[in-house]
Amino acid sequence: MRKNFYWHFHPEIELVYVEALSGIRHVGRHISGYTGSDLVLIGPDIPHLNFDYGLETEYKQIVVQLKPDFLETLIMPTAEFGNIRALFERSYKGLAFYGETRERVVKRLRELNMEHPFEALLGLLEIFQLLSGAAPGEVEVLNQEDTASKWLLNDKVRMGTIYDYVNENYDKEPDVNEIAGKVHLSTAAFCRYFKRQTKMTFTAFVNQYRLSNAKTLLLQGKSANEVCYEVGFESVSYFNRLFKKVVGVTPAVFRRGYKINV
Repeated sequence: MRKNFYWHFHPEIELVYVEALSGIRHVGRHISGYTGSDLVLIGPDIPHLNFDYGLETEYKQIVVQLKPDFLETLIMPTAEFGNIRALFERSYKGLAFYGETRERVVKRLRELNMEHPFEALLGLLEIFQLLSGAAPGEVEVLNQEDTASKWLLNDKVRMGTIYDYVNENYDKEPDVNEIAGKVHLSTAAFCRYFKRQTKMTFTAFVNQYRLSNAKTLLLQGKSANEVCYEVGFESVSYFNRLFKKVVGVTPAVFRRGYKINV
């Protein structure tokens, strides 16, 4: 398992595509999982977790970073680039892409390495134009507010401690009192802090971490009953209900019918 916790931000705009059985997406205050692949546009100074954190399987990743003044003199005053300008402005909340938009963008990303630098630059503009025209059902705004602020990075050590603790204990019984003590907070203060930082409770975070690992194990061929106990749940019926609520199908259906679309 890749345990390198890298909670960070940078002034560059970043487009990240990752292929893996399943993984964790943590951008700003938004925490969720992805299955098969993920395509995310992250605006300047948005704190985020490295996309390979916790992966137990092989993965592929394409990362494009652009300085915030990328083609500023060309894009800003030119009406034809209005959609791309609006896309960059929206990226301050983090954007995830799905469906046909993701498929078309990933195809062009894979082609960029084989192109002359000038054609590659035009290819980037084409990619951003595709992203800017994504249908409402194919783009998700990850944060409800601008999270491009340094106060999140100031908690890098604390968040790293929390992730490390959950990673080591998710299959056992993570204790909110224990982790509160590890980050030098009372239990009540920790619960307020964690909810403020992530918009979810510590219990919900642990369960989401468990489900992310459960999806990987299911895709590796293990049964729902095996996976339930391996990731730390004590009740198969509860595991099935929670999995269906979060993922949309039961573990058994997910294991039988899911096809990785990459």
